[in-house]
Amino acid sequence: MFIANCTLNKVIKHHGVHFLEKKHKQLIVGTSNKNDIIKLLGPPSTKGAFAEDLWIYIEMATSSSRLTRLGKKTLVNNNVLILDINNKGLLSKVTFLNKDNMNKYEFSNNTTQMSYTKDKFIYEFLKTLRQKMNDPLGTKKIN
Repeated sequence: MFIANCTLNKVIKHHGVHFLEKKHKQLIVGTSNKNDIIKLLGPPSTKGAFAEDLWIYIEMATSSSRLTRLGKKTLVNNNVLILDINNKGLLSKVTFLNKDNMNKYEFSNNTTQMSYTKDKFIYEFLKTLRQKMNDPLGTKKIN
């Protein structure tokens, strides 16, 4: 049976900056500035939450080419480039992570507990907000 719309070629879907692994090698610490980085890689995928001079570039490529996998996607590339830029606008540090060395990092399972006591303004505010969400018409009995 001949199926016209099927292809045996590898179909790769990209997200982020293409060829990030090759492009980041052109950056020179202490010489490349913000304009050089934007010219080479474009605007950053995201910036640091606490520091505007921490630029993060992401590249992800998935493939779903094999007929035996029944359309399940496999991860081809998962690259992250972290650039630290100093106060003069020059590149000070480059960190490149791919899918192999990302698995070496362990994340803590500890969580931060928030403590609200009844004598705090925030506790009262959140309590009234919760009551309004649970009973928007004010018809339930308050305990």
